[in-house]
Amino acid sequence: MVADAVTAYAGARPAGSGRREAWSRRLPLLPAVVVVFAVTQVPFVITFIYSLFSWNLFFPNRTHFSGFKNYQAIFGDPLFVTSLVNTVLITVLAVVISLIFGVLIALLLNREIFGRGIVRTLMIAPFLVMPVAAALIWKHFLFDPSTGLIDIALSPLGFKGTYDWVNQLPLVSVITVIVWQWTPFMMLIVLAGLQSQNLEVLEAAKVDGAKAWSTFRYITLPFLRPYLELGGLLGTLFILQTFDVIVFTTGGGGGSGNATTNIPYLLYLIFSQSEDIGQAAAVGIIDVAITILVASFALRTLFSIFHVEARR
Repeated sequence: MVADAVTAYAGARPAGSGRREAWSRRLPLLPAVVVVFAVTQVPFVITFIYSLFSWNLFFPNRTHFSGFKNYQAIFGDPLFVTSLVNTVLITVLAVVISLIFGVLIALLLNREIFGRGIVRTLMIAPFLVMPVAAALIWKHFLFDPSTGLIDIALSPLGFKGTYDWVNQLPLVSVITVIVWQWTPFMMLIVLAGLQSQNLEVLEAAKVDGAKAWSTFRYITLPFLRPYLELGGLLGTLFILQTFDVIVFTTGGGGGSGNATTNIPYLLYLIFSQSEDIGQAAAVGIIDVAITILVASFALRTLFSIFHVEARR
């Protein structure tokens, strides 16, 4: 009888009422959609149009449509290859090392230890520091070969003044600063996963005689896999855009020329030195394309975590 009543009610409703109700629910979202489209998609389209023109501010009268020649010039530039390799190295190494440290610290903070709340707050602090401030702190107070804290700490071992970290090891210096910043982020994600783990499963493994390493390897680590993937993908998404740390730590160079020049810094170099808007726009489009690819994987992982949590 209930099904018949529902069918009769549906037949009695006007044909367009369902569509009007759907639009009435979507209409309040329309201003937000318009703003997001205007802020994100319109600049992207304009940038893509710029990338199809030969446009140099030094020669404004020579601007003309050039098609995909800017992309050909970029892909044929050895500096772009160097910046692409540096981008991959910086991103992969920083994400992997941050994840490892994040897991270790999360495992420690998941235990009942004295002052756990204070320790958590202190561990989160590096993620709250502005990247520019972090870069300057590490460059002048830690990496400096004469007054830096690293060399002062190593001086009893005879290493004081041995390394000019920023100039001799520029890539290591940049990755160190990024790892220091992003380890707290990874720790928070892993810690959230650890605290959502089923304690009964861990207790059962303990009763069965499983050792701590076996429990972590076969129970905890597989459970944390979605969280590790999410942390890695989100970290990759943001570290791909690293610019300020490189500018204020090494200036894109170091002891071997363009040792830390990545794609965002290459865009800055092209625009600030040669003022070539067409090529700078082409580099920007390539950077956005890489970011979108990573973001699509990050969103897929995030939705999979939501589905898993919803089924619990």
